[in-house]
Amino acid sequence: MTERLSQYIVLFLLFLSFAPSASAQFGIGMTFSNDLYNRYDNPTDGIAHNANGSIILNLGLGPKIWVGGESFSLSLESQAVIGFFGLSIPDTKGLGNVAFPMMAKLNFGGVSGLNKEGRFGLNIGGGLQYNKTELYYLGSDYKERGVDRAFFKTYVVQLGYGFGMTGFAATFYVRYGFNPDLDGANSLNIGLQYDFNFPKLKKIDDPNSRL
Repeated sequence: MTERLSQYIVLFLLFLSFAPSASAQFGIGMTFSNDLYNRYDNPTDGIAHNANGSIILNLGLGPKIWVGGESFSLSLESQAVIGFFGLSIPDTKGLGNVAFPMMAKLNFGGVSGLNKEGRFGLNIGGGLQYNKTELYYLGSDYKERGVDRAFFKTYVVQLGYGFGMTGFAATFYVRYGFNPDLDGANSLNIGLQYDFNFPKLKKIDDPNSRL
């Protein structure tokens, strides 16, 4: 039910973004992120410590689509975020974590992705994220005890603040995820994100590009 509601919200936001005048601009691009800290809590299994976190080498990359104007835009984006050295300190049983966030964002001011002048701005978004910990080197003794680190889903909300100009934006973000249907499951990502809106597509609806 919650997932279906989130889909309706995304569709509604899309409708709102197309509703304004035909002067709305469109753009596609890439987004790159660096988690300064992440933590993923697996559903509680009563066997091993369920958390896995990392503060180094947490890199994300994925596609992004914008629609809107210089002061406001809606963006749809997804990423693959891998933490190469994520681990659980209380009972080190493996290394690595990965997450796949898929979100819709409302972008204001300079981080709209379609502005021409340098400005500060903020964004807020939400969606789904699939998480997995202990990507490699999960100890055989833990496997024998029934520890299974499968992908688990969280519903995420994200808040970001930063600076952008001419199709580029850099933001500091905090993204939190939860799942009321999975006991103990949550996710937290804190870091920096860099967005690139390909200039040629940015100028499709710019009158100056038609000269």
